Amino acid sequence: MSAKLFLYLFSSVVVIFSIDSVNITAIFKKNKNNQAKVFYFLIALCMIELLTNFFYNLFTAVKFV
Repeated sequence: MSAKLFLYLFSSVVVIFSIDSVNITAIFKKNKNNQAKVFYFLIALCMIELLTNFFYNLFTAVKFV
């Protein structure tokens, strides 16, 4: 298993756990639940990508990977 794949899996768990506590539907209009879910999904993807790249670059900079 490659290091980047492991980092993606780890980042996915951390990001989903952390943004699960935020009530994103409160900032949307009434009856716009589908749009809130799409927004939640896109934010999660962006955060997973950013966190994975941060850790991968950090580990390669210190020659850990």
